[in-house]
Amino acid sequence: MMATVTMAQVSTNAPAPNIVTPPMHHAKAVVKTKAKTAAKPIAKLTSKSASEHAAKISAPTIALTPGLATVDADNVNYRGQAGLKGESLGQFHKGEVITILSVITLDKHAADEPAHWAKIVLPAGTKVWVNKQFVDATGKKVAVKKLNLRAGPGENFSVLGTIEKGATITEISHKGEWVEVPAPTDAYAFVSANYLRQGNAPEPVSSPKFTPGPDPVVAGAVGPATQIPASTETPVVVATPVAEPQKIATPSTAEPVTPPAPTPVKLAVVAPPVLVDTNLPPPPRIVTHEGWVRDSVSIVAPTYLELYDPATGKAIDYLYSKTPLLSVARYNGMHVAVTGEEAMDARWKDTPVLTIQKIYVLSTNTPAAKN
Repeated sequence: MMATVTMAQVSTNAPAPNIVTPPMHHAKAVVKTKAKTAAKPIAKLTSKSASEHAAKISAPTIALTPGLATVDADNVNYRGQAGLKGESLGQFHKGEVITILSVITLDKHAADEPAHWAKIVLPAGTKVWVNKQFVDATGKKVAVKKLNLRAGPGENFSVLGTIEKGATITEISHKGEWVEVPAPTDAYAFVSANYLRQGNAPEPVSSPKFTPGPDPVVAGAVGPATQIPASTETPVVVATPVAEPQKIATPSTAEPVTPPAPTPVKLAVVAPPVLVDTNLPPPPRIVTHEGWVRDSVSIVAPTYLELYDPATGKAIDYLYSKTPLLSVARYNGMHVAVTGEEAMDARWKDTPVLTIQKIYVLSTNTPAAKN
């Protein structure tokens, strides 16, 4: 038995090429060793495949350069920042053409987050927000050197560009201290470069270059003058003008010629002027007023609710709705902006009535009443 154990120990510690077939009671140990050895390459292959998959997500399919590009997928988000942390501003559809300003590579990004992003021109029609504290209320112009354009009404939204001092602001809507305005042409956004391609995008149309061809040959035309060598002398002949003899006028004995009678001129007939009725009613006056809604205090008021200014306590317009679907009473005590047709009431000439077309709730906080 000691001899058998000794042989088994020597055989197990020998190099792999000279392994002697072990006894049957060591067969299971050998199978387990081979199984562990074969499992290592499989684990390395799986790890390598995962890294290649992450690299495929991080790298764009083609190199992009500033210029036109085509969206290569449907429902591709364009964002306020480069990376998935940027809020989505909208989506592109496959085949849309966009303009790339530059390409950005993120130093740090998640495994499933694209590393390459294209900075693009913000699509037309996108709205941005500015802080009205830095806008001149009278002239609606930017009062600071540069004013940030943001993706939403707050400092926590992404910056999409800037506008310079003196630029005019066109207000679409407002929310607190923030005003919604149309985006200028130099505003920008970001989209993943993985979903863009170049090469088949339509290029701007340019005028064809004209390459002059040989001059056409015209029958009877005089060709270009042949250059005479410097050594050849050509005599120059100067023609001396000869004065022609002047004819002496002699008195004519013929009868005088009677000039033809002048042709009569026909006068154009001018149509009488068309009379225009100047008593037509003026066109509708469409206005937008901002204020608070309250009950009418006058017993002769044309409506039960009015729009008033809390700073002065005076009524701006009496509010009226033509449709039963819009109940003005639900806005009583609210801060609103009303757009509609403004006109004087037929019974009281000094009473303006605003027929509501659109109404926006700006605040539900009722201001303190002013006497």
